[in-house]
Amino acid sequence: MNQQRYLLLTPGPLTTSPTVKAAMLVDSCTWDDDYNLGVVQAIRQQLVSLATTARDDYTAVLLQGSGSYAVEAVLGTVLAPQDKLLIISNGAYGARMAEMAGRMGIAHTLYDCGEVSRPAVEAAEQYLLADPAISHIAIVHCETTTGMLNPIREIAELAQRYRKGYIVDAMSSFGAIPLDVAELHIDYLISSANKCIQGVPGFAFVIARRAALAGCAGRSRSLSLDLYDQWRCMEDNHGKWRFTSPTHTVLAFAQALRELADEGGIASRHQRYCHNQQQLVAGMRQLGFTPLLEADQHSPIITAFRAPQHPQWRFAEFYQRLKARGFVIYPGKVSQSDCFRIGNIGEVYPADIAALLSAIKQSMYWLA
Repeated sequence: MNQQRYLLLTPGPLTTSPTVKAAMLVDSCTWDDDYNLGVVQAIRQQLVSLATTARDDYTAVLLQGSGSYAVEAVLGTVLAPQDKLLIISNGAYGARMAEMAGRMGIAHTLYDCGEVSRPAVEAAEQYLLADPAISHIAIVHCETTTGMLNPIREIAELAQRYRKGYIVDAMSSFGAIPLDVAELHIDYLISSANKCIQGVPGFAFVIARRAALAGCAGRSRSLSLDLYDQWRCMEDNHGKWRFTSPTHTVLAFAQALRELADEGGIASRHQRYCHNQQQLVAGMRQLGFTPLLEADQHSPIITAFRAPQHPQWRFAEFYQRLKARGFVIYPGKVSQSDCFRIGNIGEVYPADIAALLSAIKQSMYWLA
């Protein structure tokens, strides 16, 4: 069957290289040392090296499922019955953390600053001062609801000053934005295979401070999502997963890591994504579209644009017209604004952004 290929301009899954796809054409045994020692353990070591220079202090745990599975695994494994979590939220993914905490019976407080506002460090500090029971802080680095990049460095300083555990959902930023988890005193950083490393969906991962994770034995509220047990199994059995490993996805991820290194690492990928995003915004402005956020709030990951104020505008029709030209974009997720989103991560280059802008111009049916 012939299937049209689209350029995915989304925050993940995203467009992958032919060589990443080709890496999945090999079958692997989950018990075999060539797979566990040669692939899984190498991935774990590479992830820690990408995340910090303090490699002895951190470990990487891979977990089956989407990024949300890993977020839930962290919350359900890390927070003890006497602990309390401050969730800093300005979008759907901070709100999802609050829903997870509620479902698991984890004591938590939600600082919701609104979908188009950056969290204020002073306001977050007031929550800590008002409630000494708070033991951990959690925040989303890149909130793809709008594309906003949140102030994880400033919140890190707050967590350090008040001696709180620090959890960062870096789902859509890790691999694209340089950071050092040790420098930021991050205890748990969470991301996924199908984001800025440019792999395919199937597993997520947690880069954890060893000393913090070592104290989490027996805490998990789930069998499958027990991050501590998953870690111990991988540590004690040379990369073995407790349950069936998503082998093909793992092989694709190993290839994606090689391609990240070939590109020049995270700094070079960050530069490409920034160029993509700047070219996209400039071109969209020329076509009459206005970004939802101010320029200093943008991330290089995804950008929300306000919908045209025209009686003929229909996002569904616009989407289908672009799709017919080979481009897939994202609907809006901001509850108070009519908008849509365009991502620029993945195997996407300036020529692709130029082609997209040309396709958008051709799809502006409401001006005809």
